[in-house]
Amino acid sequence: MLHANLVSDLAVDPGEREVLRAWAEQAPREAWLLRPGDVLVSPVPVGEEFLRYVCGLTGVPRDSVAVVVPPGDGTADACRHVVGAVGGRPLRAVLPTALDGAAIGLARALGVPVAPYPSVAAAEAALGVTGLLNTKAGFRSVAPALGMRLPDGLVRRRDGVPGAVRELLASYGRVVVKPDRSAGGHGMLFLAEAEAEAEAEADDAADAPDPWTGGLAPVGGPEGLWVVERRIDVARSVSVQMETGPGGTRALFSGEMRTADGAFTGYLSPLPEPSAHVAATLEAWGHALGGFLAARGYAGPFGLDAMVTPGGEVFAGESNVRRTATTTPQAMVTRLVAGDVSGAGAGGGTGGGGPVWATGKVRAPVAYPFAAAVERLRRERLAYDPARAEGIVLYAGPPPDGLTWRYAVIAGDHAGVARYEELLRASWASAPGGPTARSGPPGSRSG
Repeated sequence: MLHANLVSDLAVDPGEREVLRAWAEQAPREAWLLRPGDVLVSPVPVGEEFLRYVCGLTGVPRDSVAVVVPPGDGTADACRHVVGAVGGRPLRAVLPTALDGAAIGLARALGVPVAPYPSVAAAEAALGVTGLLNTKAGFRSVAPALGMRLPDGLVRRRDGVPGAVRELLASYGRVVVKPDRSAGGHGMLFLAEAEAEAEAEADDAADAPDPWTGGLAPVGGPEGLWVVERRIDVARSVSVQMETGPGGTRALFSGEMRTADGAFTGYLSPLPEPSAHVAATLEAWGHALGGFLAARGYAGPFGLDAMVTPGGEVFAGESNVRRTATTTPQAMVTRLVAGDVSGAGAGGGTGGGGPVWATGKVRAPVAYPFAAAVERLRRERLAYDPARAEGIVLYAGPPPDGLTWRYAVIAGDHAGVARYEELLRASWASAPGGPTARSGPPGSRSG
């Protein structure tokens, strides 16, 4: 059972309902992990057209898999509904997006372990370290002892943020303020000394409350933790995705994160050259963190995010001890390129030798139904072609507005990925029937 519990308190405060709902919309992407006999539990409906599209590319018979969508917004206990829906279907384990209390409860109700743990009790024993390392403060408490370089920073409760901001602004001139539990850049605040002085003067004149507290997102309540850090010059945001357990820690893949104002918008893997020293640093830090996690009972995937300065210095940012926004797309890419219907392919190491892939968003000129969007990609010869093992995949299903599509592109090299993305943007900048990309995909005779 694939439990797409993106609505988890490991990622963000449960009170942030709008954010949680936005993340839940990405749950259909977990369909790329389905194998014959599997069940996907999703907080949002998974469209039948999208499910058939996934099965058509993975080679999994549509009638061999099932989808369960519990009622509500994904924040309520879904155990009773899920258990009733699967009936007597034989299941080996629950594979959650995040190891949290909801995943433990579901596995216990079904009478199966949580993958890859041998038992529910073993998984439950790892909840403490999982919760710790999915917080910014928890990461900062562990990372220096594991040899990681961090930006100077302070951890404070909400009412202590103003003082921390002033202290670090006095030393560095620029800071970034982060909620303790957040993902994708949610709730981050970037502040510079000149802006701070102007805001403070305006607020003093109006006899208003301290501007720093008023500017914080409503995350965590008055007792919630915040991290105030020196804001370094970032030339690149990078990450390595790892896997750990009793058998040791291994690197799965690395890549460059695409961000806008600190928010995650996409990914490119593997890291473009020259990145050997960055990849080596990330892997060394990842192995240290993996050993720390495994020693405390955690088994499974985790990610480590970092920042690279214009001079090439690497600073660790945070850890995400769960399946991240890149884990499933990478598994999909490996599976499609390898023709792996079993879904067992995991992709080995962060080095070259495999396909280059990227994820991103593109805005269509008009709202498309899913089948129409796929047909347009096929008509313009941009859709993923199994024979050539390259092209564009609409990996997350149709967006709620029909306009802002998440895509993955697969090609043989970085130049091929860039060319596909250029053609996609050029094509979807025009309305149906208007000018479209006519040069063909990278490497085609018409290109």
